[in-house]
Amino acid sequence: MAGAVQVMVREVMDIRQAAEYLGISGDTLYRYASEGFVPAFKLGNRWRFKKSLLDGWMVEKSGGTPAPAAPVVVEEKKPVRRAR
Repeated sequence: MAGAVQVMVREVMDIRQAAEYLGISGDTLYRYASEGFVPAFKLGNRWRFKKSLLDGWMVEKSGGTPAPAAPVVVEEKKPVRRAR
């Protein structure tokens, strides 16, 4: 592929990066996030978007079958001993 431009996509994106990734305007994405239409979370007072969640959301919205999720490993914590 001569002349192809490779764009690095981060796992956690800000609104500008996520809007570019989705091919929509930042204003539209901000509205979607505020309305809970797209998977997003706030870090401080700024919206953040996980690429893996956006990918799953797009598959769901397009009627496709999502790829199997990676297994989640949960570590058990030891009980905390009470001070005397």
